[in-house]
Formats: sequence, structure tokens, C-alpha cells
Amino acid sequence: MADSGFNRTRLTRILGPTAGLIQGDFLVRDRWRWLRVRLPRTANGEKLLDVGCGSGAFTIAAALRGYDALGLTWDAEDTAAAVVRASLCRARQARFRICDVRALDQERDLKDSFDFALCCENIEHVLDDRRLVKALGECLKPGGRLLLTTPNYHLRAISRGDLGPFLPIENGQHVRRGYSEGQLRDLFHGTGLTIERITYCGGYTSQKLTGFLRRFRGRFYLVGWTLSLPARPFTPLIDSALQAIWQHPPFSICVEAYKAKWM
Repeated sequence: MADSGFNRTRLTRILGPTAGLIQGDFLVRDRWRWLRVRLPRTANGEKLLDVGCGSGAFTIAAALRGYDALGLTWDAEDTAAAVVRASLCRARQARFRICDVRALDQERDLKDSFDFALCCENIEHVLDDRRLVKALGECLKPGGRLLLTTPNYHLRAISRGDLGPFLPIENGQHVRRGYSEGQLRDLFHGTGLTIERITYCGGYTSQKLTGFLRRFRGRFYLVGWTLSLPARPFTPLIDSALQAIWQHPPFSICVEAYKAKWM
């Protein structure tokens, strides 16, 4: 991990739930801004599934907005960190479970159970992407909504790894460059999920600062993170202004889809 050695729990003690959204690269916060608009605060306790939740930033943030949130990840260390961070944030409606999302369709107790499903920057790691999309739909109740982000096929590489090579091996790296709008519509066709809207997130400034942060690895990550921290509050404003005058390709393509209520 790029942030190995970065004390995520200590940062959570200081900053609370904000820590999970700013511990990683600048694009994480951009994805949460996209999600937040589509996850209105609720007192109804809608059930939400966060597939590939990592150390739980989005799961915790959703729980604090009123959702009964379950985060899934294959990594035991991330799961343990997520449980601790949820407790520190008093996110009592956030729960976590170890699960290989490639076999999500084998988790029978999750079928037809959720009002929302999140899948952010995960599907590009999975060879059988259609199987995953179908499984996400199966976890939703009729009328439930899927919010998914993945790299934009037309992105401009932030670092060399964004160019590939993309190998047919599930080793934690990307197995494909990303998706275009047409590819996503083709992928979702016949899965039981209807795409309602495709948008984008992750602007120029966020990409450049993420590129800067990627230069720092392991024990040096904290140095890069600290140097870039003052820029975080300003990136959304700068990106909005730049996007209006310069059509730099966004980093992530974002899907809003729903499961048919009436068959």
C-alpha cells in the first residue's frame, strides 16, 4: 500500500471521520463528494452495502448520514482497522465483514437485502466484471440503487501504472485500463440493473496532486501527505473553475443504476 506506515487510527483520533476521506490520495475525497450528493441524510435506516470498502471510509461516512452500512473487503488488516475507526467515529450503524467480492454471488444471506450498494474503484481489479455487476444487483432490493465508480477509459495517465500493462491475472493490480460510457452500458445490459445516469469525478488538480503523492512510498508517504495537506480544501474550487474552461478528462467514470421494482 502507498500509505503503509501511515497511522490511520491515530489520524482518526485527531480528525474523526474526516480522516478516512483524506488519508489517501485526492481522488478519494472527490469520490465521496460524488457519493454524498446521491446519499441524502436519512432517519429511515436504509441498508447500504459497500463492496470493496478498504479501511471503511465510505462505510463510516454513510453510517454517519443515517444508513445501516455493511462494508466488505477481503483484507483482514483493513477490516480490523475499519472496526476500530468506526468505534472512534461513533458510527454505530457501520459493520464490517471479510469477503472476497469476486465471489459475492455466493454470499446468500446478502441477497435482496440492501437499498443501496457502493462499489468504488474495485471492478477494474476483477476479471469477471459481469459476474460482479450481476452479484451487486442480486444484493439489492427491488428498486435499490447502485453507485459505482471506476477509472475513465479516456483518462490521461497520472503515473506510468495507469498505462498498464494490464495482465489477465488478479494480483491486486488493475486488469483493465477502465471503461467508457459505451462499455459500461454494454456491461450492464441484461444484468437486471438499469443505468440511470453516467457522470464523472476527479478533476485536473486532484489528479496532479495525486500524482505528486504517488511519488512517496512506504515510510515516506507521511512526508508527501503532509506537504500536500494544505492544498486539500482548495482543490474542489480550483477543479470546478478549470473544468469550465479546460476539458481535461476526469479520472473516474461514475454510474447510477437501479434494480427494477416492477418486472
